[in-house]
Amino acid sequence: MGRLVRIWRRSIQTRVVTSTIVLSTLVVAFTGWALLRDVADGLADGRREAAVSEARSGFDYAQTQLDATVETEQSTQSQVLTQMVDSLTRTRGAQRTYELVLEGPLLTDDGQVPVRSSAAVEPGSVPADLADAVRSGSGTFWRYSDLALLGSSSTQPSVVVGSQLRAPGSGDTYALFYLFSLEDQQETLDLVRRALLLGGLAMVVMVGGVAWLVSRQVLDPVRLARRIAERYASGNLEQRMHVRGEDDIARLSTSFNQMAASLQSQIRRLENLSRLQQRFVSDVSHELRTPLTTVQMASEVLYDSRERFDPQTARSAELLKRELDRFESLLSDLLDLSRFDAGAARLELDPVDLAQVARDAARSPLLERAGIRVRLVGADTPAVVEADMRRIDRIVRNLLANAAKYSGSDVVEIEVAQNAESVSLAVRDFGVGLDGDENLRVFDRFWRADPARTQGGTGLGLPISREDATLHGGTLQAWGRPGEGSEFILTVPKPDGSAKHPAIDSVYA
Repeated sequence: MGRLVRIWRRSIQTRVVTSTIVLSTLVVAFTGWALLRDVADGLADGRREAAVSEARSGFDYAQTQLDATVETEQSTQSQVLTQMVDSLTRTRGAQRTYELVLEGPLLTDDGQVPVRSSAAVEPGSVPADLADAVRSGSGTFWRYSDLALLGSSSTQPSVVVGSQLRAPGSGDTYALFYLFSLEDQQETLDLVRRALLLGGLAMVVMVGGVAWLVSRQVLDPVRLARRIAERYASGNLEQRMHVRGEDDIARLSTSFNQMAASLQSQIRRLENLSRLQQRFVSDVSHELRTPLTTVQMASEVLYDSRERFDPQTARSAELLKRELDRFESLLSDLLDLSRFDAGAARLELDPVDLAQVARDAARSPLLERAGIRVRLVGADTPAVVEADMRRIDRIVRNLLANAAKYSGSDVVEIEVAQNAESVSLAVRDFGVGLDGDENLRVFDRFWRADPARTQGGTGLGLPISREDATLHGGTLQAWGRPGEGSEFILTVPKPDGSAKHPAIDSVYA
């Protein structure tokens, strides 16, 4: 069942063909039912009218026979009626399509009503309501019924016509019933039903085949376009669609090929631009490293001798030292980014206890200088992973620096959680928070949420931290709401996935 559901959801052709077959089946079934009903009604009405007409002739003949007799004895009348029944059944010879049932006299001293019939007609073949109607008054009455003969296991549809006869000599009344078989009409109706069934089935199959053929002609180019688009997504931009003819599909293929060529050109141009940018950043960073080292050495000499300078010169030496330190940090970040872009970053793995990292982070001088109180959660249980300690420490320092500089919170919560597969370290503040767009852009390079809150950052700390987390096979995610603070969650997988501690729920608030 699951496979059928997947086929139904993924295949347009299956849905089109199935829907067409179902709808055409409903239309053919309704049309066949209406046509079959009209044919059945026509056959039944025609046979009923002929049966009533023939029965009336028989009733007139039977009444004439009774009128001609002058006997008043019931035995003599019964003998006349029996001969009359035999005479009526012989009128059609081998072509007779009816049976006769004679009941009477209807009023006898013992309450029993004699019944005579032209054949061994099964009791109940004459409907009770029809018999009551004939006994109650004069006229011709009819009903549809099933004719059953004694010794036969099957029944056949019939129309029963009845009327009352009266013997003038004795005044006795009799009920005479004609039972006309509808077997010929039933055979005709069965033939029509089989013809409609076979014709409807052939029509549904033909319509389904046409739907399949048309949908295939339309969907084959679409499927080809999908396969080529998947190859584009995997990086193979050389594929093109075959263009045949000048119809809408051909024009779609031409437009698709033009789009692919344009995308290929744009991607190549962007790749070249990206390579040039990466090379430029790498070259500039390396070229600036040597003069920066020289200037840094000179600034340290001036900074160490600032006590012998006048206040203005001493202040200039301090500013020079601080800005050169920032410049060196920026160059280091740019070099790291160029290594990430070039795929040259490498890990130096060692066992690292993230719980110990959290405890060390709680004593960070950066938070002490900002007057921020630290709250530790879950840091009393070892949470060991295989990681590069230098990069993990840089991630945590960047998160703490981000909280100290931009959150405006007086409390920072550091929480460690783990399960059988990974360990998470979360840094949460309770300050200004992040809105929906900032949650997505906070890891963009050189992006800053609010320039008014900037305190000399470069906008590279969080992007580098995410690259470090990805290099470990982990993740770095951000969460926040305006006025409720923000939370950054570092997740690092365990090396063997062994479950040494019970799983802890997500550290999201």
